[in-house]
Amino acid sequence: MADARQFDVVIVGAGIAGSALAVALSGHGLMIALVEAQALPASALPQSKNLQDFDPRVSALTPRSREFLSQLGAWDAIAAYRHCAYRHMTVWDAEGTGQIEFDRAEVGASELGHIVENRAIVHALLARVATAADITVLSPVALASCTRLASSRMSLTLDGGELLEADLLVAADGALSRVREMMSFRSREWDYGHRAIVATVEVERPHDATAWQRFLPSGPLALLPLPGENGHHYCSIVWSLQEDLVDAVLALDDAAFCAELTRASEARLGAVLDASRRFAHPLRQRHAVDYVQPGVALVADAAHTIHPLAGQGINLGLQDVAVLAAEILAGQRNGVHPGSWTCCSVISGSARART
Repeated sequence: MADARQFDVVIVGAGIAGSALAVALSGHGLMIALVEAQALPASALPQSKNLQDFDPRVSALTPRSREFLSQLGAWDAIAAYRHCAYRHMTVWDAEGTGQIEFDRAEVGASELGHIVENRAIVHALLARVATAADITVLSPVALASCTRLASSRMSLTLDGGELLEADLLVAADGALSRVREMMSFRSREWDYGHRAIVATVEVERPHDATAWQRFLPSGPLALLPLPGENGHHYCSIVWSLQEDLVDAVLALDDAAFCAELTRASEARLGAVLDASRRFAHPLRQRHAVDYVQPGVALVADAAHTIHPLAGQGINLGLQDVAVLAAEILAGQRNGVHPGSWTCCSVISGSARART
């Protein structure tokens, strides 16, 4: 049997959280592996702002998340590509007169946050990964198994038989985390009974750098501002609908879907003129009872998934990464290896204080 390749930290999942953690740990004398089951995305991003050229999955990044990405050297690339700052939020009730407004002036900020396409964040982080000599990327290859050795190090077997060993295994492999399952982490979970329809739409009126959200009996609808050009105004939608309503809405042709969305949004941005291809994602709450075991840590969606109505999933995930990286590096300075229970206990407490 071939000898196992030795690392300090192995991260499973090269999405936003996993890539961010690899970059955060880089340059500090650790050997890091980043394992991703899928092929890494193409190096080029679409430059045009046509309806079909936006990623249907976007994130509403808080200023704190933007600052963390800046510290990782990724924000400049995101800003140079495209994003949309939102400076105001309008939230209203479909069945009454209730409405609430949030504005940047109330908090003395230049903006409340930024709407960024997920692939733009991943692209910027992977560009940083590619320049790091201490990060080994293994992709596309899936994790076949993981176990804890008598030495307390973690042993990983990849599809194809390659062996890895590490002091710390980090699960950044999403809501259906294989690491969480293989290591028998318990979780509390339930269905919200909704699916979220996501798409990019063109609207009649400018969005005014405002994030709009309407609460309907069938579920909340959010219209999130995207950059436009040449008189075209775009939004990303996240439309949470009860399970028994979703398939009928997905079956609508473009014109009928736009008409239904115009009604659902009360035409706050005028008519919805056009829509990209629609996708629907099941909504399920998951929360791991523990985020850590000796030698293993869960971050982001592998540790917790929440309803997207507040747009905080990725922000919580990035703060998981920031806390975990800080504790690993603090432990290293004090001679504590990354997978030790002392380090993991601090990580768990810090993470729970935020959730």
